[in-house]
Amino acid sequence: MKRWPLITSFVLFIALCGSAAYWAMQLFKPPVRAVAAPPQAAQAAPKPDAAAGLFGGHAYAAVASNFQLKGVVVSNNPAESVAILAANGKPARAIRTNAEVVPGVTVKEVNRHYVLLSEGGVIKRVELTENAKAQMKVGISANATGTGSPPPTIPNLANPSRP
Repeated sequence: MKRWPLITSFVLFIALCGSAAYWAMQLFKPPVRAVAAPPQAAQAAPKPDAAAGLFGGHAYAAVASNFQLKGVVVSNNPAESVAILAANGKPARAIRTNAEVVPGVTVKEVNRHYVLLSEGGVIKRVELTENAKAQMKVGISANATGTGSPPPTIPNLANPSRP
């Protein structure tokens, strides 16, 4: 028990050193700089063609430049659909699905706004021209509003006195 004052003095001295070190670090600490997060790089949206391969679709990368789609006639039966195509600057021709446009190029699919052509196994997409799209919209709206000729009247055969 003769050493209790010595042990107590040593523990208090260690506590005093720890406290002095803490307060010295607080006093001489450099100022805190604002930390800004690095700017986020804009990430490009994934292309729908990339996702089409995951779900069993086909990616169409090539675009046919020497063909011009003038119009389409889409049927309920895909084999009866017709595309009106101009190839290599020649006059437009009506071509059915699975028929050759020029040697080696066939029409694979006809849709409302584009046609898929197969050239040597490579699928190419030909978009409908803007003029043809505008004419299609005018034709549809004219038929929908009833601006054409009125429907024919059917005579009432059961009662001839009433029209």
